[in-house]
Amino acid sequence: MTEFLIEGGDLREQLEAAYHQACLSELDALKPGNVHRYADGHRMTLEDFTQSANVSAAPLTAVGLGLGERIYRAVEATRNSVGCNTNLGILMLCAPLVQAMLITADQPTGLRDRLCKVLNLATRDDLEWLFRAIRLAAPGGLGESEKHDVNDQPDGDLLDVMDHAADRDMIARQYASGYADLFEFALPRLHSYEQRWQSREWVISGLFMSLLARHPDTHIQRKHGLYKATVVTLHAAKLEEELSRSNNPEHFHLRLLQADHEFKRKGINPGTTADMTVATLFLSHLESIAAVFDQHTGTSRVRDSRPKEVGIRS
Repeated sequence: MTEFLIEGGDLREQLEAAYHQACLSELDALKPGNVHRYADGHRMTLEDFTQSANVSAAPLTAVGLGLGERIYRAVEATRNSVGCNTNLGILMLCAPLVQAMLITADQPTGLRDRLCKVLNLATRDDLEWLFRAIRLAAPGGLGESEKHDVNDQPDGDLLDVMDHAADRDMIARQYASGYADLFEFALPRLHSYEQRWQSREWVISGLFMSLLARHPDTHIQRKHGLYKATVVTLHAAKLEEELSRSNNPEHFHLRLLQADHEFKRKGINPGTTADMTVATLFLSHLESIAAVFDQHTGTSRVRDSRPKEVGIRS
């Protein structure tokens, strides 16, 4: 299996490379219902996603930006390049991780602790930038909300908004929980597949299927309703159970291709699950970056990414 290697460069360069690698490697994996190298879909192409990764990496990892503006600048670069929403969820998940890696050394050393610090310190200005980014990206199925509607001026802070949306949006749930699903489920599951399988492509497919089987995809839920999203999750759970027990995941290639064709024929796109997959890959790369920076600087920019207890509110 090809490992992510770090060879010199400052921290910001390492973050840009890690984000770019996470986006591109996710596209190599067969993920039913999503765009990948085996099939386009939903009026989007592999090139759209590749180009989105290329143009969003620099603004996402730029030094000196606040959290909200970081997301907006990356969305703006994407929109100007491909003209559609390919990565809003990815950027919303990865931006706080970037911010946590860039904050000064006197902050908490664990990545998740630093992440929670970033989320707790988010300002009204950050929320205004985020609302602008969401309006610019115009994600499908967004709709309107009686409270904290992105078309209105923010009323509350970032975590108020995410708490309010957490039961209907998986990305908001990560903000509200200190990325619990990523740290406590997705990252361990990724490492488990890495130990069992030699194919990076199948490791990522397995991670995607595990995430899709765990919770109904909230992008599907917004566009097609909870019932349809639950049906997809139950179907994914059956496939994932068999896949996860296999020592030769290549045997599942045809079955996943068939599921991919069926999902796309029905307009089913587990987009939030794909966003979570990219963010997990990025988080895994951050572990490698942290280890290298600790070794060369003697500091502990990131030590343990799985603290025993993390509170999202101080």
